[in-house]
Amino acid sequence: MEAKLASRAAASVELATLFSDLVRFETEVWDLVDRRLSRDHDLPFSWFELMQVIDRVPDCRVADIAEALSITVGGTSKLVDRIQQAGWCSRAPNPRDARSSVLALTRAGRRRLDAARGSFEDELEAWLGAALPPERLAAFASTVRDLRQHIADQEGRA
Repeated sequence: MEAKLASRAAASVELATLFSDLVRFETEVWDLVDRRLSRDHDLPFSWFELMQVIDRVPDCRVADIAEALSITVGGTSKLVDRIQQAGWCSRAPNPRDARSSVLALTRAGRRRLDAARGSFEDELEAWLGAALPPERLAAFASTVRDLRQHIADQEGRA
């Protein structure tokens, strides 16, 4: 029994370390990408992410962005307000649901997003692609997807 408890304790320490490493890794990569996009395109990474969702989701709503990025609707709405104030997206009444708006990138927003995509891809290559051989990176990506799917399944979001 003591061996089993000791094994669980060791595993929980390892899981705690893994969790800490994952959080720090995400923060470090986020900051590197944010620094580049802000410097080269005057575009915070948080805005870039939202704009990518607006660009790829037809008749995009704030709720669609919140779901795609696993963030709150309230936080998403505030960011969309800021992007709209910058002139990079617009809101129009949703013809299928009067309670929501449909978002679209403006011409200026599309230009900004398109210009920033190259820098974004360069940063990902520098900090992710160059760090591991392709097969290890693919295994890591698969593992992260599996872990996210496990959470979605447990939360009933599958």
